[in-house]
Amino acid sequence: MPELLLELFSEEIPARMQARAAEDLKRLMAERLKAAGLDFTRIDSYVTPRRLALVVDGLPEKQPDVTEEKKGPRVGAPDAAIQGFLKGAGLASLDQCEKRTVGKAEYWFYVDQIAGLPIDRAIAEVLFDTIEKLPWSKSMRWADTTVSWIRPLHNIMAVLDGQQIAFDFDLRHVVEGDRKTLVANNRTRGHRFMSSNEFAVKNFADYKAKLEAAKVILDPAERRAAILRQAEAAAKGEGLTLKEDAGLLDEVTGLVEWPRVLVGSIDAAYMALPPEVLTTSMRAHQKYFALLNKNGALAPRFLVVSNMETDADGRRNIVAGNERVLRARLSDAKFFWDQDRKTRLEDRVPALAAQVFHAKLGTLGDKVSRMETLAGDLAQHIPGCDKDRARSAARLAKADLSSGMVGEFPELQGVMGRYYALAEGEKADVADAIRDHYSPIGPNDRCPSAPVSVAAALADKIDTLVGFFGIRELPTGSKDPFALRRAALGVIRLIVENKLRLPLLKVFATGIDLYNGQAKVMFTADSAADRPLGGIAPEIGAELLSFFADRLKVALREKGVRHDLVDAVFALGGEDDLVRLLARVDALGNFLGNDDGANLLVAYRRASNIVAIEEKKDKTAYNGAVATARFVEPEETGLHAALGAAQDATKTALGRQDFVAAMQTLAALRRPIDAFFDKVTVNAPDVKLRENRLRLLSEIRRTLAQVADFSKIEG
Repeated sequence: MPELLLELFSEEIPARMQARAAEDLKRLMAERLKAAGLDFTRIDSYVTPRRLALVVDGLPEKQPDVTEEKKGPRVGAPDAAIQGFLKGAGLASLDQCEKRTVGKAEYWFYVDQIAGLPIDRAIAEVLFDTIEKLPWSKSMRWADTTVSWIRPLHNIMAVLDGQQIAFDFDLRHVVEGDRKTLVANNRTRGHRFMSSNEFAVKNFADYKAKLEAAKVILDPAERRAAILRQAEAAAKGEGLTLKEDAGLLDEVTGLVEWPRVLVGSIDAAYMALPPEVLTTSMRAHQKYFALLNKNGALAPRFLVVSNMETDADGRRNIVAGNERVLRARLSDAKFFWDQDRKTRLEDRVPALAAQVFHAKLGTLGDKVSRMETLAGDLAQHIPGCDKDRARSAARLAKADLSSGMVGEFPELQGVMGRYYALAEGEKADVADAIRDHYSPIGPNDRCPSAPVSVAAALADKIDTLVGFFGIRELPTGSKDPFALRRAALGVIRLIVENKLRLPLLKVFATGIDLYNGQAKVMFTADSAADRPLGGIAPEIGAELLSFFADRLKVALREKGVRHDLVDAVFALGGEDDLVRLLARVDALGNFLGNDDGANLLVAYRRASNIVAIEEKKDKTAYNGAVATARFVEPEETGLHAALGAAQDATKTALGRQDFVAAMQTLAALRRPIDAFFDKVTVNAPDVKLRENRLRLLSEIRRTLAQVADFSKIEG
């Protein structure tokens, strides 16, 4: 069966875009092949800095034939309608049509048999559409063409079953009437410097082998493995170990086609710099790998991945050039390190008043002032947290933003603040909090656990959330420019992982008061203009709590917890203690996982449905007191007694936050409820008896509602 091979050869594709481009090419090709009726057995895509490649196996010999039916007017319809149908179908007369009965009438139908195209012609159309539709997050135009691509596109290689495919890609020349096209062929090039000649290919196996002979490793996974293997061997040769950095390894994989790892040295004069400064200088700008000694400390060596295979002199020249560049980078870093320590962090705080946090939310100085107060208030809810130290950490948290080092390396915000604080003799927990207050940044980031760090981190994130919700800069769909979802998940992790009993609504209210006290908040009244509306509304607290509920459901879903259980607990209202809420959710999940819980849920739904139907029919609510004097059956008396006992026991258990005991109490209701439904007719002929029994069923809802809103539970 035919094999299709495609290569799009261009200037260097940015490393960060390569994996997505390969996936998009594979996805688009698969979609368009299926749309054209072309089956295949396998499709794979590959990418290097200068090429996107794709191979499709198991294609058919030709496109399948297609039958199209066109329904016309009714038999006997006016001539104008008949002629319009014939003209639209490209027919000369009704002799080419057939009659069919549809319902009670006869209609004219035309059946058109469309022969499938030969596979090469069908593929040519698919390729053109795929290349034209390939999306890029950023693209460019070049020379005098108007087509957009990530980088100038130089060649299209398209081979089907050993033969090149005849099609061309129009680059849309800007001069009217002129054309600039890339004509597909069966040739490609190897490494930019080590193999300049073109060569023809017959199939994917031939293509991959010839590329490797031309110093190009096509498969990114193979290049990555080669880099890692060489890096570990080079580190071992120096008696060192490679500092793990999967992100850098992925990026470097996208920068080279023929990787060769070399070892360079770091001048001893720069080894006194903080290790984060060294690794950031090497990683962010030069893409160097760091090495560690046997004690786990940074060694005065680095690894550079060259895209060239050279002799010994060439390797020495490459290493010397990279060492020279790194010296210049580290010289700048050392200058900033020395200069920054001449100014205390405390003395940098006033400079934050000149840096805007947000046009409607004041400056960073304003934010730090709010954080300081909020961190002090939060300290009382964090075991072991010293209020004064929490306030100090919050006040100094942003001070390093005006330092030269952070200006040069923004990635080191917080990290440098810690070093400067320690150098000034600041308490260790305060210095650590300066570093940690941005965390956790993502789901895989370390969550602070030191009390002062937790206070500072919560204050920063809660202040941000309150402010942006207050000015209605809310996340919408996939857009979240101020990372509010991430901030909320950070707050949730800080609370849950540290088991903090934090009353969120009270904390939100404090945050709102702090903004309003600074009188800097502006609301958008409408789309036309901004005008002051007296600050942030108190209702923002409830809105934020709902936002947290949504974020919590996302976080729990990733851990396999059912979101409907979170809904059931949140629906009770007023629950802003996440630790207590999760304990209730956990107990509810365990309860519903056993037979008693599952059966009680069924009984609840039965009772709830009966009451809801009758309330709708009677246009009244059956939530009044149950009259024990009207009981006729012993099962009524038994259920009423069980409900009363369950209400009291559940209230007591909830009061001491023993949610497991509360669930066990509810489990005892299963048998009296089952007995009631087995023996008692709810809709009795006697009106008073019927109403009393409906109130008894309504009592089941009220009893279970002490624990959760069971109507929210699915399944």
